[in-house]
Amino acid sequence: MGLQNAPFSAAEYARRIAKVRAAMQAAGIDVLFATDPSNQSWLTGYDGWSFYVHQGVILPMEGDPVWWGRLQDANGARRTVWMADDRIAGYADSYIQSTSSHPMQDLGQRLADMGFAKARIGVEMENYYYSAKAHAVLAAGLPNATLVDATALVNWQRMVKSDEELAFMRKAAAISEKIVTLGIELARPGLRKNELVAEISRAAILGVGEDWGDYPAIVPLTPSGLDATAPHLTWNGEKMKAGEATFFELSGCYRRYHAPLCRTVHLGKPPQQMRDAAEALTAGLEAGLDAARAGNRTCDVANALGAELERVGITRSGRCGYPIGLSYPPDWGERTASFRASDETVLEPGMTFHFMPGLWLADWGLETTESIVIKDSGPAEPFCKVERKLFVKD
Repeated sequence: MGLQNAPFSAAEYARRIAKVRAAMQAAGIDVLFATDPSNQSWLTGYDGWSFYVHQGVILPMEGDPVWWGRLQDANGARRTVWMADDRIAGYADSYIQSTSSHPMQDLGQRLADMGFAKARIGVEMENYYYSAKAHAVLAAGLPNATLVDATALVNWQRMVKSDEELAFMRKAAAISEKIVTLGIELARPGLRKNELVAEISRAAILGVGEDWGDYPAIVPLTPSGLDATAPHLTWNGEKMKAGEATFFELSGCYRRYHAPLCRTVHLGKPPQQMRDAAEALTAGLEAGLDAARAGNRTCDVANALGAELERVGITRSGRCGYPIGLSYPPDWGERTASFRASDETVLEPGMTFHFMPGLWLADWGLETTESIVIKDSGPAEPFCKVERKLFVKD
């Protein structure tokens, strides 16, 4: 493919690789094997629905990275990565879902041939895409190497976004605004939930103007009534009902970058407790945005939110935010820092978070959230501009 067709500039990829290599050196890692598809894409541009099989990026301390995966996916790598063809490696289909061989046997031999038979090899052990069997087979194939846990090593280098990345996130945010607004507009008693989600999904893929929509890392979350007391239910074929609240937890996606946005709509007059909670949640978001300044800590944001909620008797113990950016299923978070009282990560300009203080109580759920970027000075900037409130439709 070459850099002329890659999503980002040569300088951007060089910046990313330099940051990761500095972290590798600090951790005493000779070569990194990154399996998280988000990390693969961030380092090389690789973009394909092939993460259900073993694949990854080999990053040595010198030279371009190597994308390694199933042989039939090598053409997908040629279409999406910025490196030359000789930095794309495929393994035979005989390894796929076999009881007599495993793809990590091929990887182990390849690493040995590259001179890493006795090296310290970083692997992402706490990762959806790196199985216990994969680790065992790789270790057996490299008996003289040392496998080092490099979980989230790349993720932490992704936290401060470049201007190029922020431009993609703003395009995703425009799609988020469109689909959340559409969900609120369409919501009415008698509308089947699957029909509502179908319209939301169509609008998300159509995108905004020339900025087409990609598939999000999380499917639309649109529970109603008692289902909304749980944060991660999706949809069904039931009809929306008067007297129930529905929250929309959605994200536009542009070139794998996300900007999640949540709003809640109530069909009919909401209970006073919900109105009070919505007002406190809005006040908490505004306090948290003011606390989300460069030099402050992630816990400062959580504490600012908590103080406003406690004014109306709501104690919220879970985390209320996480970093976002480039992601693949099953999660659009980056799995590093969190907005919570025990996390003291220092905020830096260019960090991006989903400030997500959802409330899931005994009889109803309420979500009002913002995706934000930390600025050089002043409070954080929300990516989206949808009014913060409980939407009520009589």
